[in-house]
Amino acid sequence: FAAITHDGGAVTWGDSASGGDSFKVQDQLKNVLHIEATHFSFAAVLADRSVVTWGDHRSGGDSRRVQEQLRNVWKIHATHFAFTAICGDGTVVTWGNPEYGGDSTDVRESFLCL
Repeated sequence: FAAITHDGGAVTWGDSASGGDSFKVQDQLKNVLHIEATHFSFAAVLADRSVVTWGDHRSGGDSRRVQEQLRNVWKIHATHFAFTAICGDGTVVTWGNPEYGGDSTDVRESFLCL
């Protein structure tokens, strides 16, 4: 589980392999606006509209592949094992398990209308 604290930080608890341990990113979890979860990972949108992820890398806990694209993020949605971020310029960024929506390469052109 994860919750936003009164000072804009975040606390996590539960199975450490499923994001219950955010120790590695705790120093980045400041000014948290929103937290979204897959079954085994978390993504937090910060006040500067960047994103911090943690948990199982196969279900979106590792966003390094798309981190440069995760700027000006306004909304995050999750499936069981993947995330989608909608950025202020209409860009859609996906990561996590490809079989659950983590790879939108084949339909990326469809997002141009957002």
